[in-house]
Amino acid sequence: MILRRLTQNLKQQNWTAIWIEFILLVCGVFLGMQVSNWNAERETEKKAAVFTARLKTDLRYELWAEKLLLEYYKDVQDNAVLALGELTGEKPLSDEQFLISAYRSSQYRWNVQARATYDELISTGSIGLIADAGLRNAANGMFTSPMNSDIMKEAKESEFRKLFRESVAADVQRELLNSCGDKAVEILDYSDLAGQIDYPCTLKLPSEKIRAAADALKAQSRIVPALQKRYADLGTAIYDTNFNHSLNIKLFEGKK
Repeated sequence: MILRRLTQNLKQQNWTAIWIEFILLVCGVFLGMQVSNWNAERETEKKAAVFTARLKTDLRYELWAEKLLLEYYKDVQDNAVLALGELTGEKPLSDEQFLISAYRSSQYRWNVQARATYDELISTGSIGLIADAGLRNAANGMFTSPMNSDIMKEAKESEFRKLFRESVAADVQRELLNSCGDKAVEILDYSDLAGQIDYPCTLKLPSEKIRAAADALKAQSRIVPALQKRYADLGTAIYDTNFNHSLNIKLFEGKK
């Protein structure tokens, strides 16, 4: 309509009307662009809010999982101390308690990360939607660090774990798993993290079978140095996990 009137006024050389129509045309285009920009900005803000909320939910889980792994490593290391006490003669244990502590010293736990939101942000180039720099840094640290996978790999491939599984009879290992293995924990329940693997248990096995398994393990010439290395590796894992956990909490909470 405006363009048709503008064309007609040009033919009639009605300059006043031409300027009015031109200004209306420019204003219309400008307002249209502004409305479009406002809508785009509102849509971006909406997406940013959704992604930020999702990422915070995922990071709360990751912080809990870090604490879970930290408490688990402490339990495992405590059992390594007990098993070493029996092997060195400094603090003797019963055959049953030695087997339980040795078994628990060989264990590891993993975390299936809640990284779907982070991966979507990275793959779509939308990480900039997260305005909170601390939140972005916490997510980058949690989801790109190889620390947890390295700790798990180190535990899986440890010499002590290999020696234990090679020397202890299969039925004894099955009973250790069933009666003294990892406890299930409620997700996001911090009160449920203590004693994931360090809790009282008994083996439903004849005493002679328990004794034979303990003797077979002690007969391994590399058992003491292998367990000492496992103890030292656990110390490093505990220190690194605790440091990262403290840093990630500060980043998540926006503390300096």
